[in-house]
Amino acid sequence: MNTPDITIVSLLILAILLIIPLVIIHLFKLKLTFSFLFSILRMAAQLFLIGIFLKYLFLWNNPFLNVLWFIIMIIVAGLTTTSKAELKIKYFITPVLSSLIFVNLALILYFNTFVVRIENLFDARFIVVLGGMLLGNSLRSNIIGLNTFFYSIRNFKEKYLYALGNGANQIEALMPFFTTAIKSAIQPTIATMATMGIVSLPGMMTGQILGGSSPLTAIKYQIAIMIAIFVSITLSLTLSLLLSIRFTFNKAGIYRDIFK
Repeated sequence: MNTPDITIVSLLILAILLIIPLVIIHLFKLKLTFSFLFSILRMAAQLFLIGIFLKYLFLWNNPFLNVLWFIIMIIVAGLTTTSKAELKIKYFITPVLSSLIFVNLALILYFNTFVVRIENLFDARFIVVLGGMLLGNSLRSNIIGLNTFFYSIRNFKEKYLYALGNGANQIEALMPFFTTAIKSAIQPTIATMATMGIVSLPGMMTGQILGGSSPLTAIKYQIAIMIAIFVSITLSLTLSLLLSIRFTFNKAGIYRDIFK
C-alpha cells in the first residue's frame, strides 16, 4: 500500500490548528509568540530544503558525500549542545564533538554491519537517517547532562571542595555530580521505552507502517533503533563529561569561568 501524499493545501489546513496554541500563549501572556512562529516557519523551511537535498543524496548515494553530511550534522549538534547548555563553547566543543563522532559513527557502523547487514556501510538511508535519530537524542541528553553536571557543581561547590579537602581525588569528588547528571539525562528515554507500544507508537514505527512495511518488521526496527539510541545517549554523555573535565578544571581541581 502506497502512503497517501499530503498536499500543500492539506498542510495549510492543518496549520489552522496553530491558532489554538497562539491563543493560549496570548491569554497567559507567555511572551512566546515570535519565537513560536519563527520556530514553525524555520522548521518548515529547513525540512523542505533538507527534503530536496536528501532526494539527491539518496539518488547519488556517494559514501564520501554521506560521511561529509554526517560530519556536518555532528558539528551542528555539538555547537547546539554547548550553546543550549549555556556553557562557553571554547571549553566544550572539542569534548562534545569528539564524543559524538566516536560514539555515533561506531554505532552506525556496528548497526549496518551486524544488524541490517548491508554491503555499503555508508548507505545514505542509514548513515543520514539513523545518524540523525541518534544525534537528535544524544543532543538532548548531552544538553541536560552537561547543564545539570556543571550547574550542580557551581551550586554545591562547598560539597565538592570538602570532598577534595578530605583526600578524595577529583573523580571521587565529582562522582555524586556524575550520578545526578547521567540519571537526569537518561531517565526520559527510560520512561519513553517503558511506555512505548502501550501509551505511544514511535515515529519511526508509524512511518514504516504508513509506508507499507509489515508491523512486525517495523517493530523490530523500532526495538533496534531504541537500543542504539539508549547506548548512544549514555555513552556519548559519559564521554562528554569525562573529556570536558580536562578542559574545564585547572590543576588544583577548580573549574574555570565556563558559564555564559
